[in-house]
Amino acid sequence: MADKQAFFDHIEKGYTTKGEYITLGAAMLEGETLTNALVKIPLKTMNRHGLIAGATGTGKTKSLQVLAENLSEKGVPVLLMDMKGDLSGIAEPSPGHAKIDERHEKIGIPFTAKNFPVEILTLSEQNGVRLRATVSEFGPVLLSRILDVSETQAGIISVIFKYCDDNKLPLLDLKDFKKILQYATNEGKEEFSEEYGRISSASTGAILRRIVALEQQGGDLFFGEKSFNTDDLLRIDENGMGYINIVRLTDIQDRPKLFSTFMLSLLAEIYTTFPEQGDSGRPELVIFIDEAHLIFKEASDALLDQIESIVKLIRSKGVGLYFVTQNPTDVPDAVLSQLGLKVQHALRAFTAKDRKAIKLTAENYPISEYYKTDEVLTKLGIGEALVSALNEKGIPTPLAATMMRAPMSRMDILEDQELKELLKESKLIKKYNETVDRESAYEMLNDKIDIAEKKEAKEKAEKEKAKVKRSSSRSSSRSSRQNPIVKVLSSPTVIRSVLGILGKLLK
Repeated sequence: MADKQAFFDHIEKGYTTKGEYITLGAAMLEGETLTNALVKIPLKTMNRHGLIAGATGTGKTKSLQVLAENLSEKGVPVLLMDMKGDLSGIAEPSPGHAKIDERHEKIGIPFTAKNFPVEILTLSEQNGVRLRATVSEFGPVLLSRILDVSETQAGIISVIFKYCDDNKLPLLDLKDFKKILQYATNEGKEEFSEEYGRISSASTGAILRRIVALEQQGGDLFFGEKSFNTDDLLRIDENGMGYINIVRLTDIQDRPKLFSTFMLSLLAEIYTTFPEQGDSGRPELVIFIDEAHLIFKEASDALLDQIESIVKLIRSKGVGLYFVTQNPTDVPDAVLSQLGLKVQHALRAFTAKDRKAIKLTAENYPISEYYKTDEVLTKLGIGEALVSALNEKGIPTPLAATMMRAPMSRMDILEDQELKELLKESKLIKKYNETVDRESAYEMLNDKIDIAEKKEAKEKAEKEKAKVKRSSSRSSSRSSRQNPIVKVLSSPTVIRSVLGILGKLLK
């Protein structure tokens, strides 16, 4: 049996922090929770990204909720992807329970019920603040990667964007982009050929088909105005608590293309607009991506490269990314290697493949003299997890099987009336839910085509009119010209001769 005091000292030393921190729970040894052996995560390292993993029903969502609550309490705004629809309860305090009190007594920290400032966001037509972005904001590179087009097709997309920039044609939604693609190989074919070279109709057709596929997954709802300003994710309420922004995604689980499009555009926009933070004492924003496998499952190699690059670079902007999924193997190795905090709930070994996956997962954690990691992973109870983090110096903390604290807010969804009241108080709904359809590339190109067609029709009419006029003139000229025989017979000489002959006959 391991020495409990030595283990307690080991945990206390490994999780001591000078600055602000978040308490996740208390360490466990051989199934027993050691009161006050607190597992504390430095706020300073929360922008080093993280992973929350585990089998269904082991407590992943509650761990996510605990982290989000504590960050908000420290004044750090949070963005949550709510795939299952069970996180809106953060807006209401926990009703409490005897088992929660018992858990916290074991951990050694008091339980306080509390609600948090919440903003409900949506990608679809569900109630909430509408999230949109324009095609122009995406840019040719990101759009090409989302559509997973060939190198040649990506070049055409770049030419399309260049043409729109040169001619001041705003690309706001997919309707605009489809129109300019069609124009490039029809009415504007000669114009494009002169300025940018010939564009293949086969290539534009292939791009159009991919856009249609994106539209079928709801892309037409996401692209457009009014474009969401990422600064609105950084709001702090009057009590100094960071807003928890919850994106409702319950109706797009079967549309991974839309989800990955949204996530990539959001991360790219944040990386582009947020200032460099350097080694600050706290994150500016923490993003939790539930059901993270949906991002990686349908992603092309080019898209994965883009995600990996952003994960590596966005930390310098003070942004932490936390992936929530069932198995760590759902996350690519290049991304997994960047994750500083790991909260691993129980895994189940039903098959040989499961056992192999557990052994691979165990190798991602620091070696511990107190645990056989692969065995512990299968024995953890609900609300228990293996935790490994980074201390303030960036060194991995000791591995700790942890009794996780309970959420301070409600562990359930809001009732319909509660949700309506929450949305009624939202300032962002008034800002973003008005539909804007200003003049853009679609209307401008239609006007351009109409003008060209009217000009062509006018020129054609003028040519027809001139042709009729020339024909009429020739006809008139022929009719005014006298027949030569008539001209001779009607001449004065002939008339006098005829009259002279008639005069002699009458005598």
